[in-house]
Amino acid sequence: MFITFEGGEGSGKSTAIKKIKELLVKDGYDVLLTREPGGTPISEDIRNVILDKKNTAMDKRTEILLFAASRRQHLVQKIWPALKEGKIVVCDRYLDSSLAYQGGARNTKVEDVLKVNLFATENTWPDITFLFDLKPEIGLARIHKNHRVDDRLDNEKMDFHLKVRAAFLKLAKQYKNRYVVIDASKSSDEIVKEVYKIIKKKIKK
Repeated sequence: MFITFEGGEGSGKSTAIKKIKELLVKDGYDVLLTREPGGTPISEDIRNVILDKKNTAMDKRTEILLFAASRRQHLVQKIWPALKEGKIVVCDRYLDSSLAYQGGARNTKVEDVLKVNLFATENTWPDITFLFDLKPEIGLARIHKNHRVDDRLDNEKMDFHLKVRAAFLKLAKQYKNRYVVIDASKSSDEIVKEVYKIIKKKIKK
């Protein structure tokens, strides 16, 4: 099973994912926890270029292509082999992030971003996608409160983050068969319990 987690900055998904992996392992499942952009040495190198705060001159199409390149390498080296071995792959961000950030928020046609990513992924879609929905101002406040090192995308203007949220919610309606929207303003324990219950139900089908 291929499970992805999406959401804006500071939505708490990365923290929840670690706890969910622990629960799955405790229940006897073989789990690969990974992230995007990144997950492999080459993909991590590309991640560093994408998120480097000094790269403010990056063209939006360059950004789209870099994300897709990182994703391709990630699939080839890590995700596809794990799925072939029968593992549950839990991924922090995937293709939907490109559609929301580089499509919706950068005012690029989402269809164009999708075409590039379908070429890169060979039409590999998650079985289920959890969207951690949260007002951007709350998410960004969490980042500052937790003293997380910010990156190039964190430093975008509030309008950018509002567009990201709107784009994700639109995707959730478009792909409602695989999307589950989670209220990320709830406590971490509540969220983990809710998400894990849904995953277990999906596994048993």
